Amino acid sequence: MGFGDLKSPAGLQVLNDYLADKSYIEGYVPSQADVAVFEAVSGPPPADLCHALRWYNHIKSYEKEKASLPGVKKALGKYGPANVEDTTESGATDSKDDDDIDLFGSDDEEESEEAKRLREERLAQYESKKAKKPALVAKSSILLDVKPWDDETDMAKLEECVRSIQADGLVWGSSKLVPVGYGIKKLQIQCVVEDDKVGTDMLEEQITAFEDYVQSMDVAAFNKI
Repeated sequence: MGFGDLKSPAGLQVLNDYLADKSYIEGYVPSQADVAVFEAVSGPPPADLCHALRWYNHIKSYEKEKASLPGVKKALGKYGPANVEDTTESGATDSKDDDDIDLFGSDDEEESEEAKRLREERLAQYESKKAKKPALVAKSSILLDVKPWDDETDMAKLEECVRSIQADGLVWGSSKLVPVGYGIKKLQIQCVVEDDKVGTDMLEEQITAFEDYVQSMDVAAFNKI
């Protein structure tokens, strides 16, 4: 289990593939699992690894809050796909570490049980809050104009990066390429958002983070549903 060496292209590729259908390393909210993996990555993944880059930029926005995120940080090799060998230092020295901390094994087990109990309580609180939310949810339909740098920008890749942005309350819709002049086309893409969960500022921040492809983003139309 693990991602391999997250400072290598191979490790980042494993991370990108793992996040293709996930917003977070574990569960549906940012947690210490995301912090552990984020700290193992040396910097922003390249633009062609759009899932990993989207996740990196999102977790980076929690920089000041990461200590308060839920969960208990584990060894890096405890996260990721099960079919990848853990090549991290912690994974390679598991046996040695077990010998070194044998006297404290019972304490670690107690802490682990306590962490599990706290996690279950937080999940129960989260589900309870969701259940108490009113049935009527305010939504908006937004039409975005996403402009590339020039006529040589790979627009298919640009759209793939945009659609890789996932969030609770965000649904991507139809899209088309619209000429703007000099052979350049912009991506015009529709989305529906829940107003209390997703805003245009968040969309602009995450879309323009794909700076190898995106020059700017504008809101072409905004309608309440």
